[in-house]
Amino acid sequence: MSGTATDPVAATDPAPVAAAPPTRFERLFDAFTGTVVGRRQAAVVRIGFGLAWLGFLLREWPNRRVLYGDRSPWSADLSDRLLSATHAFTVLSWSDGRLWFETVYHLGILAAVLMVLGWRTRASAVLFAVTVLSLQNRNVLVGDGGDNVVHLMAMYLVLVRSGLVWSLDARRRARREAPAAPVGELRAVRDALVTMLHNCGMAIIAAQVVLIYSTAGWYKVQGSRWQDGTALHYPLHLDYFAPWPELSALLGSSLLITFVLSYGTVILQVAFPFTLANRRLKNVLLALMIAEHSAIAVVLGLPFFSLAMIAADLVFLPTAFLERLDARCGPAARRLRAAVRLPAARPPSP
Repeated sequence: MSGTATDPVAATDPAPVAAAPPTRFERLFDAFTGTVVGRRQAAVVRIGFGLAWLGFLLREWPNRRVLYGDRSPWSADLSDRLLSATHAFTVLSWSDGRLWFETVYHLGILAAVLMVLGWRTRASAVLFAVTVLSLQNRNVLVGDGGDNVVHLMAMYLVLVRSGLVWSLDARRRARREAPAAPVGELRAVRDALVTMLHNCGMAIIAAQVVLIYSTAGWYKVQGSRWQDGTALHYPLHLDYFAPWPELSALLGSSLLITFVLSYGTVILQVAFPFTLANRRLKNVLLALMIAEHSAIAVVLGLPFFSLAMIAADLVFLPTAFLERLDARCGPAARRLRAAVRLPAARPPSP
């Protein structure tokens, strides 16, 4: 028989089909569920708000019972009436006893310390949020504006993975790091959900900061004192906001200085949300706002308000700057730990 023999299997096998490239939505979804965004920014926000709350609780420790406890003019009965209308959360409403109040207050100090150190950050963040909400909702009349920022950010920090770097948790994981093992389906789903929560939390924190500055700036634009540039003249002449009377008098006596500071504040707050699309301009305004809040802490005597706002601003710090900071401070921190490490115990001599 003439002709060429053909392989029937080869003749019927379909050619391999190349996999379709992932769509833009699939790439974004994979990044959203598989990439932890802003781990260093989350760490500095955690440390900043931990320090702000810790500093406030320590400063007010001698007055704690007057502010939130059994000696407060805002009595437990008045607080319960307000809570029944607002449905705000506070564990202090569970008991009026002093022992319960002292426990919650000192747990707040402990939670703030743990947040700064980054020890068991997930559990510490929950304890931090509970103590912040409990104390602040016990007496809503105490605060200077920074308490509202701490109140909000305490809830958001529960969502984020703020202990991945610059924490005792990260140090412990580095010591126990083991070869990668196959990840089961249940663990993969859990990791994706945790990552999604973190990324959502970071987005909420950033959006909250933008909203704070936007509303503050646009409300100032509507005020006649801000329009004529004299708004800062008045707090500079109030004894309550004058920890350094000579400095306040020097700034308040100059019409040009108060005019520039008033208009500069409004311009910074209104312009900041629009600069987020331009990295360099955003970094310049971020530095100016941190300098502004530092000046408010010194000139007007509002350190914890300023620290809370600076801690919120840190969510916009550029990653490259934080990486350089980590590279420079990491070796110094390791040398410091090695210098203070206790020597190994020697066996007793016979």
